[in-house]
Amino acid sequence: MRIISEREISAGDIVISPRPIWKCRACPMYGKSPSCPPHTPSWKEAKEWVGHFKKALLIKFEIDYENFDREKRDAINYLLKKEEEFFKAGYYYAFGLFPGNCNLCEECSFQRNGECSMPTKVRPSLDAIGIELFKLVKIDFNESVLYGLILID
Repeated sequence: MRIISEREISAGDIVISPRPIWKCRACPMYGKSPSCPPHTPSWKEAKEWVGHFKKALLIKFEIDYENFDREKRDAINYLLKKEEEFFKAGYYYAFGLFPGNCNLCEECSFQRNGECSMPTKVRPSLDAIGIELFKLVKIDFNESVLYGLILID
């Protein structure tokens, strides 16, 4: 995993709608991860929540698809580390959003028994709360990338 860019954006530029959540319903991980619907806040709740932030950090990660799980796990851990750095800098409501379903654990206990072994670390995915990533970035499907977001202030 390599960070391609970190760009501060206005939280007002974040578009939230039910459209990404409908795409989630077609995903094989739907309902199987604590970072995915229906285990996440509704898009309406997320829209109100994000409206209380002024800025966010949009992070683009380059990943090697041959090592997808490890690379994605590294990206998620990076987001959590950056979130903690913002918190320590006085941004007490800083909150990261994952690129897709959570895969913090190599073997997911949530899928096995419905109990997350890292409930204080798991975060919703961008899509799960209705963030329209296409409104923030131009997606090039020839790139091997993931996007994460940290709501800051």
